[in-house]
This record gives sequence, C-alpha cells and structure tokens, in this order.
Amino acid sequence: MTATGRVGAEFMAAWRSFLRRRTAVFFTFFFPVLLILIFGVLVQTQPTGGGLFTEPAGYYVPGYLAVVVLFTPLSRIGSTVARHRDGNRFEKLATTPLSRTEWLLARTLVNVVIIGIASLLILGLVVLVTGAEVALSVVLVPFVGVAVALFCGVGALLGSLADSTDGTIAASNTIALPLLFLSETFVPPDLLPAWFQPIVNLSPLTYFARGVRAVTNGASAAAWGGDLAVLCALAAGFVALGAYALPRTD
Repeated sequence: MTATGRVGAEFMAAWRSFLRRRTAVFFTFFFPVLLILIFGVLVQTQPTGGGLFTEPAGYYVPGYLAVVVLFTPLSRIGSTVARHRDGNRFEKLATTPLSRTEWLLARTLVNVVIIGIASLLILGLVVLVTGAEVALSVVLVPFVGVAVALFCGVGALLGSLADSTDGTIAASNTIALPLLFLSETFVPPDLLPAWFQPIVNLSPLTYFARGVRAVTNGASAAAWGGDLAVLCALAAGFVALGAYALPRTD
C-alpha cells in the first residue's frame, strides 16, 4: 500500500471513530454555537465609553473561528496521543507500515474536515445572529486548514510530553485560554499596554486573526499574504516537531 493509501485508510478509521462518539460530535459543534449566542448578545449591546465589545460585529469573526481552530485540535490530538501512549498503541504502530508522520497527517486531515464544517456553521450563525457583514472568500479555507494543522502539531507535542491524559488536557487549556483572548481576536490591541504588543506578536493565533479579519473585510492579498505565510511556516515546523515527538514505544 502506498503512503497515500495508508493515510487514507487511517483517515477513514479516525473519521468513523469520531462519528461514533456522539458526545464528541455534539460538543464539537454545540460549544461554538453557544459562544456565538453569548458574544452576539454582548456585541449587540454596543457599550459606550470604550472597552470590550465596542467594535463592529464583523471584527469578532476571527475570534469565533479561533474557538474551534484552537481548542478542538489541541484537545483532540493531545488527548488522542496521550491515550495511545498509555495504551501502548504506538508500540503496535511501530510494527505496521504506517509511520508516525502518516498517522499524525491522517489525524490532522480529520480535524481539518471537522473544523472546516464547524467553521461554515459558525460563519452562518455569525451573520444570522450578529448581523455582521462578512466578505466570504475561498482564502478562508487555507487559513482555517493551516491553522488547524499548526495546533494539531502543538497538540501532538503536548500529548507526547505530558505525563497523563488529564495533564494533556490541563496543558491544552492553560495554553489555549490566554491565546484566545490575547491574540487580537476579541480584545483589540489598543486596549492592551504597549509593552504587551511584542508578546501578542509571538502568538500563532495572532496571524490567523489578522489574516482572517483582512479576508472577511474584503482586503487584497497584500493585507493577508504575510500572515498566511507565517502560519504556513509555523504549521510545517510544529507538525514536524509533533510527529518527531510521538513515542514509538512506551
């Protein structure tokens, strides 16, 4: 069997496994919907005097998408790697033609599909609930796909390095929560102190938020091309590191 065939077979197995877990399916799509409803109400209040939620509704589109792009691959890949390690499944994987890189690639592709579907749902709800004006573009596809791959790589690292599944989930949340609100998603940069801006620039999610915001505002490639390039470079690096970190044996 070719590498493509092995990745495809693992992809289908992981996809069917996800569909069988009804709780996972429900919360994968329910959580972002709940978040949009809550934030949609806050945005529509249009508070005066500055502060949070004073930007137009369309400003927060990257934040809504970031919820699934960030949390889902971190938790899903991280916990999957931890469970496989604890169950000695990587030891069994080493006896098959499927390499660790192919395994991670297949799992990443599953997450890209899942989160792609969730992103379509989110965009539709954002327009419906908040009335945001969103310029839809096919460029959103690589932004979402590359960002998901990036955080799948980070999740693989966490799952390989943490000492347990619970530790992996805790580490994922510890990383994801600050990134979600400090990456130009929900909090405008002018509300942060000047000394904090270099830290914002260190967050991979910042480049996703900037790029998606430029695309959904109808900006030209000059406005978002650099952000996509940075995401691609980071994704390649983290996926490679994640694949390398996957244990061969217990």
